[in-house]
Amino acid sequence: MAADPQPGAVRPGGRTARVREAVLRAAGDVLAERGFGALDLGEIARLAGVGRTTLYRRWGTPGALAADLLQDMADSSLPRSRNGDVERDLRDNARLVVRTLTHPRQGRLFKALIAAALCDEQAARALHRFYAVRIAEWAGCVTDAIERGELPPGTDPHRVIAAVSAPLYYALLNTGDPLDDAAADRAAAAALAAARAGAFPPADRAAPAVTP
Repeated sequence: MAADPQPGAVRPGGRTARVREAVLRAAGDVLAERGFGALDLGEIARLAGVGRTTLYRRWGTPGALAADLLQDMADSSLPRSRNGDVERDLRDNARLVVRTLTHPRQGRLFKALIAAALCDEQAARALHRFYAVRIAEWAGCVTDAIERGELPPGTDPHRVIAAVSAPLYYALLNTGDPLDDAAADRAAAAALAAARAGAFPPADRAAPAVTP
């Protein structure tokens, strides 16, 4: 799954849109530089050049602000690849994840938003929605591959896409292993091999958990 937000993308005009853009840009800067704990609404209002009353009325809490930032990132993310070849599509997906997570600003921003989701219910729900949107977008690559006969019928597209990015996020948050094109290609190849082996049936057909 691609974590590929593009803050600053073209948005509808009007004062409300400009206020939201300024506030979310300021919030993203603070999150990337200092983390969720530093997300103070009063400071964000000052940095964005908007009234405190406007900001408190529209967002109200740091969690709501982080949630809106995630929504904005989902709305402005890049579309999936359409190469006509599942191997290339999954590799594109993995490399896009790596480019985002290693970006000087976006990598830190994602770490901050993940941290926010661990301690704030609104941020957690927004993070889940963000990934649901991105997985759904790239799942079309797998659906197309099934129709072309490249993957077994009944393969769960969403689970395949989640498997592509999972080791990359694990490296980012846990091991600190290098994130580069080679890591992306390995993640895509592993997910593809598992999919070809039938490892991703729909959830209701997956093997039941074993109770110790």
